[in-house]
Amino acid sequence: MSKDIGVGVIGIGMGENMLALNEDSNSRFEVRGLCAKTKNKVEALAQKWNIPLATTDYREIIDCKDIDVIGIYSPDHLHGEHAIAALKAGKHVVCTKPMVTTMKDCEEIVRLVDETGLKFLVGQTMRFDPEFVNAKRMYDDGDLGEIIMAEAHYVHDLRDVADFTPWRIEAPQDLMFGGACHPIDVLRWFLGDIDEVHVYARKSALIPGYPIEENFLINLKFKNGVIGRIMAAYGIVHPPMPMMGLGLYGAKGSLISDYTDFKGGHIKVVFDKLQGLPELSTSFEPIMEGAYGHGKAVKQYMAHFEDCLINDKQPSPDCRDGAKSIATGIAGWESVRTGKPVKVRNEF
Repeated sequence: MSKDIGVGVIGIGMGENMLALNEDSNSRFEVRGLCAKTKNKVEALAQKWNIPLATTDYREIIDCKDIDVIGIYSPDHLHGEHAIAALKAGKHVVCTKPMVTTMKDCEEIVRLVDETGLKFLVGQTMRFDPEFVNAKRMYDDGDLGEIIMAEAHYVHDLRDVADFTPWRIEAPQDLMFGGACHPIDVLRWFLGDIDEVHVYARKSALIPGYPIEENFLINLKFKNGVIGRIMAAYGIVHPPMPMMGLGLYGAKGSLISDYTDFKGGHIKVVFDKLQGLPELSTSFEPIMEGAYGHGKAVKQYMAHFEDCLINDKQPSPDCRDGAKSIATGIAGWESVRTGKPVKVRNEF
């Protein structure tokens, strides 16, 4: 297959996963440029992979004529600047979660995508992990019946991660966006727009130097009437439970889907029509690969993005999905400060 779609990568932490595209004979993508803050690191990685452009200035990547798609893996608070510049330069964008961290950037990205017709994908890996993909098939097929309530969690002791990504402390990373966006997005994927949130937050002392709250309990009311809850906790000692999980409780059955790094994922389901209500379960192999362990998920969402480019399809999640997740987080912070339920913006 011809490697005729050039890719530039901004950020070579998780962004290093994009380099596997160059060895994928089934992909038309080819990484042709790398950008990172540290010159010797980006030049060494470019030399290892024979990448022609290595720079510490993201504008060189965006301005390169041989690059059609910009992959954004920079720190969260820089996503807006990088994505907006890429769209203004006529480039398609893949941006790791969270899409951005401000409402202003959400509005500008949606406006630019609408005006230009460029494709924009938010790299939410839970949408591409097999345990959640198969749970979605069961939901879409009506196996669980009408959903009454739902829950999701993302629990991750971030002390080790903060050690090798100090920007999380220095910026700091806002984990209502950079963490809770995972369970927010996966519930939105199943249940649609969120109408209202009520959030409690608490700061721990486990992440040295981290200045704001990093542990959240989020109650949700969806537009379709479903009620839900999210546990998003990052300043904790990791408990004996899967890192990510989803629960759907319906009129025909209840399902639990979960995932743990290096251990793989599971789906467990009980169907009301089966006598004795036996628990049915299946397991999925770990998909950990590459930087941060997200290599296979990145490969899968890039295959989806390639299909969207070639066949003019709408990426999922797109920029409006990303904006609605950020709007949920913004409403969440307002709820934390006021102690009251807050309506979520869904019009972009």
